[in-house]
Amino acid sequence: MFKKLFSRHSLGGKLLPNRVVMAPMNRNRATDWQLAPPAMTARYYAQRASAGLIIAEGTPVSPQARGCARTPGIYSGAQVAGWRKVTKDVHHAGGRIYLQLWHVGRVGHSSLRADRSPPVGPTGIGLHSDRVPILNGGAEPVMVPCDAPRGLTTEEVRLIVTDFVRAARNAVAAGFDGVEIHAANGYLFDQFRCPYVNDRADEYGGSLSNRWRFLLETVQAVAAAIGSARVGVRISPLGSAHEMQPDPDPLVSYGYLATRLKLLRIAHLHVYDQEGSWIHDRQGDLLPHLRACFPGTMILCGGFDRERAEAALRAGRGDLIAFGKHFIANPDLVDRLRIGAPLAPWNSTTIYKGGAKGYVDYPALDVAAVTAA
Repeated sequence: MFKKLFSRHSLGGKLLPNRVVMAPMNRNRATDWQLAPPAMTARYYAQRASAGLIIAEGTPVSPQARGCARTPGIYSGAQVAGWRKVTKDVHHAGGRIYLQLWHVGRVGHSSLRADRSPPVGPTGIGLHSDRVPILNGGAEPVMVPCDAPRGLTTEEVRLIVTDFVRAARNAVAAGFDGVEIHAANGYLFDQFRCPYVNDRADEYGGSLSNRWRFLLETVQAVAAAIGSARVGVRISPLGSAHEMQPDPDPLVSYGYLATRLKLLRIAHLHVYDQEGSWIHDRQGDLLPHLRACFPGTMILCGGFDRERAEAALRAGRGDLIAFGKHFIANPDLVDRLRIGAPLAPWNSTTIYKGGAKGYVDYPALDVAAVTAA
């Protein structure tokens, strides 16, 4: 009955053994001053290597790109070395892993940078109530309001494109099979897309094509650097995270983007429904429109279980299904989905806390015992 979810799929020249994707999730486990992934991060991802594809957590492409305490980066030699241990262990366990490249934009705090510089965004329009985790001199992160952002100059926007190119090359040097550019959830590229936040007067503001220009220039540059078959993009149409307002005309806006990404021949488009609602609406027109505009691999994420995943794949609404929090507490999620075993609940208090607890200590099923019962 669930043959489609566990069938193979080719992505970027690699054959995935199943269509289950581990969605990118921040776990905030980098604790040293170098902000490199620790040894237990390699264990964490290797435990989950049975996924058809792992997309590792959002990873800042520069010091300026950071928006949370303890997020590992991909802009220094120490960070590349740390990630190399992760990819080595995942590959040794038979897995495939991409890195999500991230710039938070206006979602941040000056204490997250050594030079105490403020967050940056399309303009100086800031957040009213959003909060971010910082260390603030203590051992455990505390939530504080975001600092007011500084609007980027035109030249600074272009320099961020080069940050993504460097990060993509670093990811390949670290052994990742590909990268995903994070253009969702109210972060920098989403801020440039949003007409309510982006009121720029240069070539990166105003018209729809101008507001997508920053992302498309970045995708094109990254694809030229590492090959388009290794590049994906994540979007969150209708999302309201980090005080975003839904796009006033999502079919036009995201249809334009999907068509342009098709022309750039990227490997995948990752569509995330933050509420887990519209992506399951069989009468809705947004997902079919995206599917028609982008013929490459489409990953769907948001509110999926085994039954919904299989139904979406059989209906041709997507090619791969991403699971997020279920992978936190179920390192063997693929096996559990295959045999229909119960899923373990995650401990919400340890998702971002740091340390091994709630990170690498969730047990796997004794599959043989379950299937024999």
